[in-house]
Amino acid sequence: MPANIFRLITFLGFILFYFSTVNAQSQNEYKRVYLSGEDAGSQVYWDFMVSDGRKKEQWTKILVPSNWELQGFGSFNYGLDYKKSDRKVSDEIGYYKHEFEVPRAWKKQVINLVFDGAMTDTEVKINGEIVGPIHQGGFYRFSYDISNYLEYGSTNLLELKVSKHSANESINKAEREADFWIFGGIFRPVFLEVLPENHFTRIAVNAKGDGDFEALVTLNETPRSAEIHVQLFDQITAEVLGDFSQQVESDSVWLSHLFPKIKSWNPEKPILYNARFSLLQNNKILYQKTEKIGFRTVELRAKDGIYINDVKVILKGVNRHSFYPTTGRALTEANHLEDIMLMKEMNMNAVRMSHYNPDERFLDLTDSLGLFVLDEVTGWQDAYDTVVGPKLIRETVLKDANHASVIAWDHGNEGGWDFKNEFAFHQFDIQKRPIFYPWLNRNSIDTKHYPSYDSPEGRLDKSGDVFMPTELLHGMYDGGLGAGLDDFWKKYSANPLFAGGFLWMFSDEAVKRDDLEGMLDSDGNNAPDGLLGPYREKEGSFFTIKEVWSPIQIAAFDPSISFDGKISVSNKYLFSDLGSCKLAWSVEKIDAWKETRKLYSGSIALPTIKPGDSTQIDLKLPSAWSEGDVLKITAIGINGEELYTWSEAIRKPREGNANYFYDRISLGKKPITVRESSIDIHISAGDKIFVFGKEYGNLQLVKVGRRIINLNQATQPEDQSYTAQKVTWKQLKDGAIQIQSSYDSYPKTLTWTIFDTGELRMIASEPDSVAMLQGLGFTYPEEKVKTAKWIGKGPYRVWGNRLKGVEFGLWQKSYNNTMTGYSFEDLVYPEFKGFLANFHALLLETEQGSIEIRSETPNLCLGLFKPEFPEDAAEGTKPVLPQSDLSFLYQIPPMGTKFHKGSEIMAPATSNAIAEEHVSPMVLWFRFD
Repeated sequence: MPANIFRLITFLGFILFYFSTVNAQSQNEYKRVYLSGEDAGSQVYWDFMVSDGRKKEQWTKILVPSNWELQGFGSFNYGLDYKKSDRKVSDEIGYYKHEFEVPRAWKKQVINLVFDGAMTDTEVKINGEIVGPIHQGGFYRFSYDISNYLEYGSTNLLELKVSKHSANESINKAEREADFWIFGGIFRPVFLEVLPENHFTRIAVNAKGDGDFEALVTLNETPRSAEIHVQLFDQITAEVLGDFSQQVESDSVWLSHLFPKIKSWNPEKPILYNARFSLLQNNKILYQKTEKIGFRTVELRAKDGIYINDVKVILKGVNRHSFYPTTGRALTEANHLEDIMLMKEMNMNAVRMSHYNPDERFLDLTDSLGLFVLDEVTGWQDAYDTVVGPKLIRETVLKDANHASVIAWDHGNEGGWDFKNEFAFHQFDIQKRPIFYPWLNRNSIDTKHYPSYDSPEGRLDKSGDVFMPTELLHGMYDGGLGAGLDDFWKKYSANPLFAGGFLWMFSDEAVKRDDLEGMLDSDGNNAPDGLLGPYREKEGSFFTIKEVWSPIQIAAFDPSISFDGKISVSNKYLFSDLGSCKLAWSVEKIDAWKETRKLYSGSIALPTIKPGDSTQIDLKLPSAWSEGDVLKITAIGINGEELYTWSEAIRKPREGNANYFYDRISLGKKPITVRESSIDIHISAGDKIFVFGKEYGNLQLVKVGRRIINLNQATQPEDQSYTAQKVTWKQLKDGAIQIQSSYDSYPKTLTWTIFDTGELRMIASEPDSVAMLQGLGFTYPEEKVKTAKWIGKGPYRVWGNRLKGVEFGLWQKSYNNTMTGYSFEDLVYPEFKGFLANFHALLLETEQGSIEIRSETPNLCLGLFKPEFPEDAAEGTKPVLPQSDLSFLYQIPPMGTKFHKGSEIMAPATSNAIAEEHVSPMVLWFRFD
């Protein structure tokens, strides 16, 4: 036989064998058939009726999966409504019907009906027969073998009775009387598992970071002369990295093997593999299922820390509710992906599932994109009983145990546990992951909630246990989160027992109420705790966290003071060196109020800086870099992503303003005249008239032609009082008019100079010492304001303990009156009103004309009108504000939290640093057009 014919026959034989094998595998592969949509983005209509509330007792259609309240049925309740006499706690029941076809070919298969989540007690019927006990618990996967209830080759009827509240009182206490929205319905997918006669009932994997692999495989029955074959595939190349087999001698088989070629999983390099488990009998595939796994080792070392793959880790995390305003807890792939990408954009490496386990797809994405996960069994502040508790723990572990991202279990929250139920974690989790009790010190880890800055409890400093608050700071409205984080993180990180923390909370939990004309309802101040709005609008704290938690940190630099282009770079990654990272820089020019232009740019590849190390980097700036106004430095991470961009002013305000407005050589000279009355002084320069009061020497009014600009200098400094001792005026040799005032306290002297260009200069002597809200202010009618441009830090406002996350440059925003986390119907970020740091210049466009104010004083903050706070905001989230509409301040107040108020508790390090900084006289220039 010719060689080429032989090769052809051999090839055709291989192809025939290949396709016959693939066909055999496909018939015996694990198979899902969805009866509902796969998520809230692909919902399917079922028949539905609700017992009470909107559309009660009307058979109609509903989309599944969904929460029925968001589909126009039943009634809305927040979990704390049971405490309120004016609220009715709805306890409606939802009735579902759905018909589905079952092929005759499934006759010899095992068919499981699986629910990924239904709230809460669920009775299931197939073709009129109850298929098993009512499932209780609203956030868990449960299933029934319905093989014997089906009519094969025919249409089958699924009927469900879903009770919003449980017959088990402990479930109601744990889930339904909690500080979050309480919904009803089938909110996660419903599907059929179509399995061959012989199949696995569970595959539990323990794949360690060194390649040591073990698994527990259970079978529905034990076939004779069978073996389990395991193959490990590279997920990208499909290369086989190893395989092994184990004889089946019972329905519970332990497997073990060493895969030396693997790379371990971590959130910086989330490497995953496909492990294919095959049940073989006489080389025939009876069943096959593939698990996506990552190799990693989790250890909680008492009196030391949390270790992943023998690396001590710091968790930079946030608490996340599974929630979206228009769909409640029924989420889409896009929802999960958006949330995870936003967390990673903030340089987070961890997320806590508060207060229930998440959708399967969310964990798929945290595995592949890289986040540590604390997976939680519900129990807000009350526990499941010892009957239902172990069952729900079992369901949690069975669903989520093989996800590499899940590194620990949370057993309830803030007292929502019964220690007698803990055994179930140990019984079902073969990885023996740590078990946390959020806010409790137990199992060698202290997870205390909302510790203060100075931690007076002494638990971090004295207990000797690993310290990791599972709720840290608090984001009510604009409180906490970014405010205080830098101080907290620096202090806590200095202690070797610190293992990180989880901010409360990711996004505002405001539901869109169709029964309230589409209003977004956060149940007052119960649910607006996020650093993002309900539709994931970014608040200022988002960017503070992004900077504080950047895995590449650069030391503070000030290009305006003897800067040589060298900076210190630190590696805050846990597992990665900086050999693939770089710094990009640019020098930019501010062209008055028009634009910012890039003059120079470049990048520097970073050396192999190991985690925890630092080194000096020369940016190699061009010799003419100081011609610019702004120096920006961007850290580029291990995946080519922007970690953070720092930008600073190349000049102090006096020199900077001369450079920004270089074209303003002459405004033209105008004749100056003075008219004095018994109460005021009118000074005219061309078409402009400036009115000053004689009692305090304060600017009271400006006229430009026929237009009045109602800018009025306050007669008292901010947060202080003085008595005017003397007010005089005189004309200088150059024709300018000077008004001088003296006071018995700050500022001891105040001098206004009106130049023949129509510009004004104000000089206030420096304070002897700096107090909170030290400075001067002006009033102006807020309703007249259109837009503001400014040169300084932006675009977000700052607080005394939230100075990071803003960068120097030219910024602009239109007027808005957003109350952070509250103005949901008109939520605009950045907020218009608030403090702006490192103020150089302001251009306020108003209905009366433009007001331009420039500074010569370093480190001033501008108070741009007074933010409003919701009436039900906690005291700590309503700091004392200036009296004035426009204020110029040496020191601004910190922002507190729901639980903490005042700089002593929230941020003494930042506040003291500002107070101790050298201050100089306040010099401001004014121009009106």
